This record gives sequence, C-alpha cells and structure tokens, in this order.
Amino acid sequence: MGAFLSALRRNQRLVFTPVVAKHDGALKIGILGAADIAPIALVNPARSNPNVVVYAVAARDKSRAAAFAKKHGIPHVKDSYDDLLNDPNIDAVYNPLPNGLHFEWTHKALAKGKHVLLEKPLTSNAEEAEALFNCELLSASRSANSGQGQAQPLILLEAFHSRFSPAFALFRTLLDQPNIEHVFASLYAPAFLFGSDNIRFQYDLGGGAAMDVGTYTIAALREAFGAEPTECMLADLERMPPPLDQCDVNFHAQLRFPNGGIGEVKGGLKGPRGLWPVEFPLIQVTHRPVAVAAADCHGLNGVSERDEVTKKRTVTFVNFILSPHYHRIEVEDEYVISSPASTGDGSRTDGTRTRRVLIKKETRKAYSWKEMGRDLPGEPWLSTYGYMLQEFVDKIQGREGTGVWISGEDSIAQMKAIDMVYEKSGLGVRPTSVYRAKVV
Repeated sequence: MGAFLSALRRNQRLVFTPVVAKHDGALKIGILGAADIAPIALVNPARSNPNVVVYAVAARDKSRAAAFAKKHGIPHVKDSYDDLLNDPNIDAVYNPLPNGLHFEWTHKALAKGKHVLLEKPLTSNAEEAEALFNCELLSASRSANSGQGQAQPLILLEAFHSRFSPAFALFRTLLDQPNIEHVFASLYAPAFLFGSDNIRFQYDLGGGAAMDVGTYTIAALREAFGAEPTECMLADLERMPPPLDQCDVNFHAQLRFPNGGIGEVKGGLKGPRGLWPVEFPLIQVTHRPVAVAAADCHGLNGVSERDEVTKKRTVTFVNFILSPHYHRIEVEDEYVISSPASTGDGSRTDGTRTRRVLIKKETRKAYSWKEMGRDLPGEPWLSTYGYMLQEFVDKIQGREGTGVWISGEDSIAQMKAIDMVYEKSGLGVRPTSVYRAKVV
C-alpha cells in the first residue's frame, strides 16, 4: 500500500506541477508554434523551475497563439515567428514545429542569438543535421548575435527528454556494452491518436513513423550498444495509403553494430488493437554468455572454486519513455555452472563434469538521483522533460549539471541511423528543405 500511495502522489505532482517563484535572471524562453507537445515538454516543467520563464509564444494563426497563451499563462503573444525571434528580451527558443521546418527556424533563431531547444528528430535528414551543427552561428556568442548580455556560446539541444532521467542512467549502468548480442526496442502510439491529415504523414514536412516514435527506439539501440550502426539489414516500413504512401505508418527494422550485435526496432503511429497503451514502451538487452570467476558468484548456492561458470544477462527497461510516471528495470542473470562430477564415495572422476543452470532475478528502479546514490538535485516527481530542461538551463548558465547531454555529434549520428533505415526501406530519406538550400 505504501508503494501505491507513493506512486499516486508522484503522479499527481507530475500532472499538477508545483509552481515556484522565479529567480532574477531566469531564462526567458519563447515558443515557436502552439504545438500540442509544448505544455508537456516546456510549459509544465518550467513552472517548477525557478530559472525558467515561458515568456512568449507565436503561431501561424495569432488567435491560436493567443488562446494558447491565455490557457497556459504566457504573458506575451507575438505576431509571427520572426517577431518572436526579434524580441531582445527572449534568451532561448523552444522549437516544436513540424520536422521539415526544424532546420529553417532553428537556423534563424541562432542567427538572432537565441539558444535553441529543438524537438526531435533534429532535422529532416543527416545532411541538414550536419549543416546545422557545423554552421558558424554555433561558434559565435550570444552577445555577438543579439547585442545583449555577456558573451557566451550558443546552445543547441535536441530534445531527447527520455535520456535525461535517473532511470535511464541506471539502465546504462546495468549493461556490459562490448558483450551485448541483441537489443530490441518498441514503441507504438494508439491508432486513434493521429488521423491521416496529421502533419506526421506529410512527406514534404519530414513525415513518417520512423521520424516520430521511431526516433526513440533507434536512439535506444545506439544508447544500449554505445556505438553507431554499421548497416541496416532490414527495413520493413508499412506505407500509408495513397496519396500519403511516401510516409510510413509502422516500422520494423534491424541494424548491425560494430561488435556484431543486432539492434531491432518495432513501432509506429497505428498500434495494434488501436488501444493505448498497447504495451509499455520497452528496451530489452540480451548479452552473450561470458565466463565469470566462481569467486564472483555471490549469492549463488553451491558454487565452488573448481566450477566453471558463464553468465548471460538480460536487461529489460519497461516504460523507458516516461519513466518518472512508472518504470521497472528487470535484470535476469542466467548462470551455467559446470562442476567436476564425483563418484558415490565423494572422490573426483576423470574429467567428467555436470551442468546446472541457476537464474537470478532482480527489479531495479530510480525515481531520483538519490536512489542511484548521486547527490544531485531532482525530486521524484520531476518529469523527463523537467530533467532535460534543467540540463539545458545549466548548460546555458554555466553550471555543471548531471553530465547527461545530447551532443551535436550524437544528434548527427542519430539522423544518419534514421536515414539508413529509410534508404534500406526504399522510401528514401526525407527531403531537404528549400530554406537549407538557400543558406548552405
């Protein structure tokens, strides 16, 4: 009952985020577009962050922006995206626009001296990702571009919120990356959530399921292996009906990694049975059997120094996307113990060995850094988006943070992996924006 009440209180605070007073010099953030994700990804976590003020919003339809601002208590409504970027009071921009507009409006924001928190996927393809992170604007300073404030490098972060949580950090510690044999990651959205008119199915805007929920699963493979895929072996992408058939609705892909291991992803925007959750999003990591010393087999009964022991570990991370709401990390170690056989009188035989299998299971959880033994800030009710936002602010304001970050190299590699899947499928990579062609 205690665990249930604790989970209930945690989820209540995740939904009804506490409001805190703001510090002097709090980061003022403007939102490009009144996107459905913005309240979850920025507005709610900003309420409990004393160093963040959601200052303004702009949308293609100003009346929509005004309604959004009124609902979420945002003080300023701008006439256009450009108007928002021209406001010298705004320090940073959150960009949740459609994928095909990520490059354009992020580039424009950087040109105006704004830091950018950019929704995933970073861009429409890897070429755009490389152009964005290699542009001179990121090596410039905020003061040089905006004429305001102390000189500081501009920060661009791809918003992979799930990777910032203590639970994800705990998951990483349980892996033996060189000996990973197979990783499976799955994530489905309910079938009723996105109609055929949704921007996720517009090719010109970088649409497709692998560009949406697929980004989480592909990133999960890369995180688990700690390496980049060398080959896409299979890409079975289910197309939308014509005329939307350049976009995938569900996907199944397999990628090979440098250690010979295979990563497999399944998911999509039309989950089976049409219900949500169809199943919790999960990552399952299977290791190769490795030899272990008998002396290291603590907790296993009847293991002697003469035994030969191999261990095969499987780690399953359930609900890796929104772990603060609920998660569990199941660790199963299978030990195969080969022992010298004995005769009836207890003496040893001439090399014959017996074989037995022991299974050791445990479930791990981490709803805060303290549960991992790390003295870092963060309440158990803090969302994955809240952890990400804090890292973004810490980076801008020069604080050390937790050490979790999505680098430019990481984001570029992620887009290369996504491109690899689309190329193998025959659908081809998502198109480069006209704007990029003009500026690069």
